[in-house]
Amino acid sequence: MAELRPSGAPGPTAPPAPGPTAPPAFASLFPPGLHAIYGECRRLYPDQPNPLQVTAIVKYWFTGTDGPSGFGFELTFRLKRETGESAPPTWPAELMQGLARYVFQSENTFCSGDHVSWHSPLDNSESRIQHMLLTEDPQMQPVQTPFGVVTFLQIVGVCTEELHSAQQWNGQGILELLRTVPIAGGPWLITDMRRGETIFEIDPHLQERVDKGIETDGSNLSGVSAKCAWDDLSRPPEDDEDSRSICIGTQPRRLSGKDTEQIRETLRRGLEINSKPVLPPINPQRQNGLAHDRAPSRKDSLESDSSTAIIPHELIRTRQLESVHLKFNQESGALIPLCLRGRLLHGRHFTYKSITGDMAITFVSTGVEGAFATEEHPYAAHGPWLQILLTEEFVEKMLEDLEDLTSPEEFKLPKEYSWPEKKLKVSILPDVVFDSPLH
Repeated sequence: MAELRPSGAPGPTAPPAPGPTAPPAFASLFPPGLHAIYGECRRLYPDQPNPLQVTAIVKYWFTGTDGPSGFGFELTFRLKRETGESAPPTWPAELMQGLARYVFQSENTFCSGDHVSWHSPLDNSESRIQHMLLTEDPQMQPVQTPFGVVTFLQIVGVCTEELHSAQQWNGQGILELLRTVPIAGGPWLITDMRRGETIFEIDPHLQERVDKGIETDGSNLSGVSAKCAWDDLSRPPEDDEDSRSICIGTQPRRLSGKDTEQIRETLRRGLEINSKPVLPPINPQRQNGLAHDRAPSRKDSLESDSSTAIIPHELIRTRQLESVHLKFNQESGALIPLCLRGRLLHGRHFTYKSITGDMAITFVSTGVEGAFATEEHPYAAHGPWLQILLTEEFVEKMLEDLEDLTSPEEFKLPKEYSWPEKKLKVSILPDVVFDSPLH
């Protein structure tokens, strides 16, 4: 897209902010892609020639170095007008700016059906609307710009219970349920920050539809950014040669660009329900529309800030490990049952990508092709990327032993689980452990 910045908030209650037509003398200040975006806003709202516009003071094009972002989407938001409100609030623009900053810094793009765990009222009030789902805007059509097609993704505010259901099942399914409940979104998916009940409290029968969907479809959440780490317990701690993912007291080994791209592709593939899930090859042919027209990356999303050179991909050998120790914070650990029941038991894969270190953990089932972990060697690492292959029998055993993770408020941290016969250990640790460089 021409820029990733807060688009307006289109809809009956909070229209988009296309802004005025730029005079010829100042046309150079407006990236060419903006004209097509403004044109689509004017098509939808012809009676608003100059609505309120909220935008960043310093925009990326003023730097003169980066050029078009190439992400190919804009964010929109429909917000219910509150009683006595005479002008649109500005907090939605701040919210979208925060999401835009995340995309620019991480290079992780958004897709329809994605969710964003925000863990705070979107408007900084006492609201139960504390998370977001993303969907294709129901009114704003994709537009052609000089830099390619730009689509519009609408932000939809949801409660914590609705977010968890989207994780356990899928975002699109929950969005469809929200459309059937007028006060929870309706056909235009309008966010009401004063909504005090979840859709399951409004209509208890909706929980049955979610439960049936989980049982039938599993989860299409293929991975998350998380606070996590792993250790190779089969190697002496003092042996740093091609060793564990996070090296205490030393610079962590970095994922190669090709590994990074495979993990990204793996996460994107999670939205596709395939009869035979496949991990993309380490050197994928990037042909799907999400990345085909993308501009060269400014910074790899998993690249460390250290000056350590990235090890050439071809020189990193895949290692089979005898024993591993997985570490998660409480929020990430609570998703393990989802990973096992909603993904692996349905023949799929699930990836934890660290947000505090340069590493990743991918769980795979025996039905996933393209993995370097095998039934003979279920623990395998390619540099700092660990893959763990779990058989259906072992998954069922783990689900039984990890049952208390579904009610994390009932146990104290740290919490440890161990399967000596499988040489696997899992620890649930406080956040502060991952915020320290010596974890």
